Order: sequence, then C-alpha cells, then structure tokens
Amino acid sequence: MESSSRTLVCSVLFLDIVEYSRKPVAEQLQLKQLFNAVLAKALDQVAAADRIILDTGDGAAVTFMGDPEDALFAAMSVRDMASTVPVRLGVNLGPVRLVKDLNDQVNIIGDGINVAQRVMSFSRPGQLLVSRSFYEVVSCLSRDYKALFRHEGQRTDKHVREHEVYAVVGGTPSARRVAQTASRMIGPLSIGGWFATGGPFGVRRSALVAAPLVFLALIGSGMAARSVMDQQTAAQIIPAPPPRLTLVPRPETIAAIPAPEAARASEPDTPGVSKKLAARAEKKHESAEAPGVAGRPARLALAVTPWGEIVIDGKSRGVSPPLRLLEIPPGSHTIEIRNSTFPSHVEKINLKTGEARRIEHRFR
Repeated sequence: MESSSRTLVCSVLFLDIVEYSRKPVAEQLQLKQLFNAVLAKALDQVAAADRIILDTGDGAAVTFMGDPEDALFAAMSVRDMASTVPVRLGVNLGPVRLVKDLNDQVNIIGDGINVAQRVMSFSRPGQLLVSRSFYEVVSCLSRDYKALFRHEGQRTDKHVREHEVYAVVGGTPSARRVAQTASRMIGPLSIGGWFATGGPFGVRRSALVAAPLVFLALIGSGMAARSVMDQQTAAQIIPAPPPRLTLVPRPETIAAIPAPEAARASEPDTPGVSKKLAARAEKKHESAEAPGVAGRPARLALAVTPWGEIVIDGKSRGVSPPLRLLEIPPGSHTIEIRNSTFPSHVEKINLKTGEARRIEHRFR
C-alpha cells in the first residue's frame, strides 16, 4: 500500500444500518440498495472532488475535503430520511491520511475516521451525534448553526477513551437554503460567480479573500476589548479621592477648649500623621487590587505538528490544529498531547494568574 504522505484535517461522516447483520441476505440486499440511494441523494450537492466514500458493508464512511457544512447538512439529510432506512450517524473533525489500497484506489485512514466511528456507536437509531471538535468549528460559523446542537455529555468507548458529544436537533436552517439559492443564481462568468467557484487546494475564492479581512477584524476587536478592560480595571483598582471636609467649630466649643489644645487643633498635620495616613491608603489600594487580579485565567498557546488531541487534567479540549489557544484556571495542570500514530507527550505545568505559556511539540 503506497501512502501519499498527506495528512489533512477533514470532516468524516460515519453511517451504520441498524441491526443489518441480523437480517436475512435478501433483506440486507434491499436495505443496502435503499441506503445507497439515500446517501447519493444527500451527497448530490457536494462535488465529487470534495468527498471520498468508503463502503463498510453495513454502512459507509464519507470524508469531506471541503467545507464542514457539507458534512453537517449531508448527515442531516440522511437522518431526515431515517424512516426509509434505519441508520445511526456520527460526525467528527480530525486528522486523516490519504493512502492507496490494493486496488490502487484512494482510501482514508487515521484518527479522524476512528473517532467518527466511536461517536456513531454512541447514537441511537435515527440519531445524529457529532464530536466536540466538529461542534467547536461549525457552531462558530453562524448563530443558526449553533442552535442546532444540544450537549449530550461524555461517553467512554471500549478503549476507555472519553468523547464529548453533541446531538444535532431540529431541521435545516433557512439561511443555508438561501445561500444555496443565491449561489445557483450567480453566473459562472460574473464577479459573484468567480467568488463562488473553487480556488487553490479546493478552497472557495470567497474564503481566500475573506480570511485576511476576518483576521484583521479579530485583531482590531481584540485590541479594542483589551483597551476597554484596562480602563475598567483601572477604574476599579484606583479609588476616587474622598471629598475634603472643612470643620467649623461652634463659638461655645472654642471657648471651652484650653489654649494649648486649641492651638494644636489649628496646626497642620505633622509628618508622622501624614505617613500613617499614606500607609493606610496604600493598604486599602492593595486590598482593592487583589480581587480583580485573582479572577484572570491563564492562557495556553499550542503549536503541535502534525496534530494532536489536547487533554488537560484528563479531559479532552479538542484537536490542535485547528485549536491554537486555551484559557485555563491558574494552578498546577497535567497537559497530555495524544496522536494515534505516536506515543503521547505529557507535560506538568504550574500557571500563575494571568500568565501566558506556550507549548510546542512535534511528533516524530
């Protein structure tokens, strides 16, 4: 088997016909024909160059090389036709490797397809579950997409590996249908058609143009938010000076005070008293400053090559890349970076409040 040595981060849809192996051969043949028709209809809007289909006997595994949305809506289309063919579905976003099988056909292996099968195994008949890595990417694309998911908690597979899964509920958002209709109305020779067509590496030209703009917008919004936070923090830490009060004693009180004490009352503050007042003010300033600083989390920057699953204190936080930055509470933590091909990398770190730490690792 010859490997193309290409490792990609793709969306993988794994499907399984419920209780397929328990049925007679004639019924299996009928179910498989219906299943193939349903899957072909669901993939009708996805270009053949953007997907790889593997027949698993009692189901299929589909790898989407392009937009994660393609995997989401193809899976929802098959789920909505579950009355025709009873299926279970699972979607994952993770690393896969392109290889050639004995028949010189392109095949897919890797942790991305393995986790998709595990997620599918947790679903009930007619249910669509997705992994946390797929949820984190797709839910950021649109508010309509985020409303599709419901957190189902953690599941443990037969290899004692924990997976955090989300169920896809509801129907296809109207925004998706509008976008598809608009793309069909744009001609291939118009400016809109040029943006809608594919560019280098199978990525749409609109994504290539929008990526730098989104990056600059994120930087600008981050700087503005940081400025506002600094102003709010300064206003909380530095208290406003109290108003200066002038005491005017009554005439009868002045007459009752002996001459030496009255003279001392009219004298200005001595240097010793001023130092005590300054020390008290500084102590109050420190006590007011401490609660604001203690609430800031630590930041962990990640640089993993070619990829790795990030596990912090035994809980999975996603796959890097695309995961680049995490906010975690200050204190001692155990950072584990997993890769299905290589031994895991483990680091123990102790982060202070507001500290930024970078972890780099290359699997060899």
